[in-house]
Amino acid sequence: MHKTIGILAHVDAGKTTFSEQLLYHTKTIRQRGRVDHKDSFLDSHSIEKTRGITIFADQGIFSYNNSTYYIIDTPGHVDFSPEMERAIQVMDYAIILISAVDGVEGHTETVWQLLRKHQVPTFFFINKTDYEGTNAASVLEEIRTNLSEDVYDLTNSFNDEFIEFIAERDEDLLEKYMDTGYDQDLWIQTFKCMIQENKIFACSSGSALKDIGIIEFLDKLDMLTETSYSKSGDFAAQVYKIRHDESGNRVTFLKVLSGTLKVRDEVKYEEQSEKITQIRIYSGNKFKTVDQAIAGELVAVTGLTIPSIGDCLGAIADKTTFDMIPTLKSKVIFDTSIHVKEVLRCFKLLDAEDPSLSVYWDEHFQEIHVHVMGVIQLEVLEQIVQERFYFNVSFGEPRILYKETIDSAIRGYGHFEPLKHYAEVHLLIEPNERDSGISFENVCHANDLSIGNQNLVRHHLLERDHHGLLTGSALTDVKITLLTGRGHNEHTSGGDFREATYRALRQGLEKAENVLLEPFYDYKIKVDMDLIGRVLSDIQQAHGTFESPETVGDKVIVKGRVPVATFMNYSTTFASFTHGKGTLSLLFGGYDRCHNAEEVIEKIGYYKEADPEYTSTSIFCAKGKGYKVPWDEAEDAMHCL
Repeated sequence: MHKTIGILAHVDAGKTTFSEQLLYHTKTIRQRGRVDHKDSFLDSHSIEKTRGITIFADQGIFSYNNSTYYIIDTPGHVDFSPEMERAIQVMDYAIILISAVDGVEGHTETVWQLLRKHQVPTFFFINKTDYEGTNAASVLEEIRTNLSEDVYDLTNSFNDEFIEFIAERDEDLLEKYMDTGYDQDLWIQTFKCMIQENKIFACSSGSALKDIGIIEFLDKLDMLTETSYSKSGDFAAQVYKIRHDESGNRVTFLKVLSGTLKVRDEVKYEEQSEKITQIRIYSGNKFKTVDQAIAGELVAVTGLTIPSIGDCLGAIADKTTFDMIPTLKSKVIFDTSIHVKEVLRCFKLLDAEDPSLSVYWDEHFQEIHVHVMGVIQLEVLEQIVQERFYFNVSFGEPRILYKETIDSAIRGYGHFEPLKHYAEVHLLIEPNERDSGISFENVCHANDLSIGNQNLVRHHLLERDHHGLLTGSALTDVKITLLTGRGHNEHTSGGDFREATYRALRQGLEKAENVLLEPFYDYKIKVDMDLIGRVLSDIQQAHGTFESPETVGDKVIVKGRVPVATFMNYSTTFASFTHGKGTLSLLFGGYDRCHNAEEVIEKIGYYKEADPEYTSTSIFCAKGKGYKVPWDEAEDAMHCL
């Protein structure tokens, strides 16, 4: 049986030390490493050793009883949470470590919510119980209060408390118990099923550093987990990580979901196929090559160049969406002696490995931009570029990633007809739900525009982010419908429909009520009663909103939304006035109307008339010569009204 187990936690809760203990007890490694000693098996990257934190989600493999375990040690720092979320998609089970010293922290709640989104069955391990003054029972109550009431403490094993806990959640089993008495195997099997169905979450405690409770926890984890992958079905797999080896080969990490994969197999993705040239099984930074991989295994392959992280291959056509989305962007600064194409090439490699970077080349300003979670990530990127590509970069001050949308439905018209070219596009552009992106509908009749050209319009609308008129930020939350269009059998050529489509979109935006959007956090704050006044005042000053505060014991919990721009540095202030005893959870909560739109628009200073990639002006032809028609006159000049 193959089981993929993720280890997740707030930074410094002891994930890596815990993982080392599992590897040591199963004789995978001969000695236990430590992050602070820079000798841990899973934090093998030099940057991880230098910084003493996990940055990359690396895996170790061990065998225990009749199962093969793949454990993935994930980053705990919020700046690297996209890496953590990418690993979550292939986990069969997760273990959340919670420090008995610190209890449930802000990032713990973020981890918990992501696991619930992906429906990953979860265990808890309360770590560092050897520290003086810690109390595992009180941390367990914290878990039940903040995360889920359905947490069972495995410490007392399967006693009367266990029977009561399960019976409260399974009436059929209770009835059987009343009739025939206690059958331990049946009750444990029910417990396993309820864990798998995310109805119950098991918890244990101990000390990873002092090796207390680890092997006992592993025994119970082994007993209470199972997977059922089919080797006989059609091949299907999910891409969860991409790396490049020392030779520059692209290495694609897969979770095989069904069937079998062999070297030299052709793997289909969308309408293309590529041949597998090598299959590797990684443990730490070392790997061995094998001839085939079967369902349930985590493997890495060479030969694939097209699929990206989150894509499914083979029999499953799906793509994972991610919640941990950067809200900041930064300019890459590099020495002019290095050719910009080389810098861009290197950053495109990094972009394949971390799609959240969204590396973008600004043709007009000749600049490279990246999207990031925070300043620590930028510092790490500097080190990565230096170590891998042997040149130095720095980054401009991170700025908020704004977006734009519209408030009213409008029609957009674009015509592109310089001599020997011809394309016309009519679009309906409507506001859509918040955080819905750009969706496309087609009501154009094939008699008006060929199916091929209709598909071109769709492609050009969805091929990239389009600039809004207020700040040049990405357009979002709109539904665009192709109403009609026109081509010419002889004169329409490559690129004509891109020109007409972009102009139609832009012409529509010129007539619309444009709205600037900014990213928001969904926050949850827990503080002592005497600090709630200060917290609510800070939220109001930050242009946030809050629900009615809730009192739990001697603490007060408040939830709400607040702009990232005003709250991104609040954690330092919060830690200071709460003396580290409050809890602040910040989770990206999507985009909404910008609280200071006029100020931002003025500061960015985007001049829509000078955008080299977009114009709302149409081009028509008369007497063998093209002429321009401005956006406010273009509608009347269209050919297929």
